[in-house]
Amino acid sequence: MVPERETAARERAASGATASSRARTRLDQPRPPRRRLLPEWDPESFGRLSERVARFLGTGRFIVWMTVVIILWVLWNVAAPSALRFDEYPFIFLTLALSLQASYAAPLILLAQNRQDDRDRVNLEQDRKQNERSIADTEYLTREIAALRIGLGEVATRDWIRSELQDVLRDLEERQNGHHPDRGVFPADRSSERDVHDR
Repeated sequence: MVPERETAARERAASGATASSRARTRLDQPRPPRRRLLPEWDPESFGRLSERVARFLGTGRFIVWMTVVIILWVLWNVAAPSALRFDEYPFIFLTLALSLQASYAAPLILLAQNRQDDRDRVNLEQDRKQNERSIADTEYLTREIAALRIGLGEVATRDWIRSELQDVLRDLEERQNGHHPDRGVFPADRSSERDVHDR
């Protein structure tokens, strides 16, 4: 009975005037992208291109090629027959081409520098965090070593145990030989016996 009510409600909603004039938007799905008047580009790919161009502009190869082109341009427009010349003596077209190249090169170089600054900032932040972790680890290890040294100060060492065992063996040998029958086995007994004899 309940499914029949739901289907009837759907049919009524679909047959209404609002359903035909307006499309229903779904909240569980993203909106389709809007059309833009300006062209879209990926900023990362554009940044990589600018870095490649800036890297090429900073090489000696670019300077050599630009010098060769300018020399050929000037020689052609001076030595060629006047009918084949395309840029007469003041070389206005050459000046325009060089200024256009400079006007594009400067922003591309600045963009490449900005990207490099961003990378350097991220690297410096990672280095700073790594240094903080290293300092914290070093301080922890220093505290642990200090605790071990304090603990080792209270632990019996091998040499001390060996000397004590040698003293006990010597005392046992002396008892067996009968030299000092009244002496105790342990060093603590000796110190108490000395105190008794001193009194």
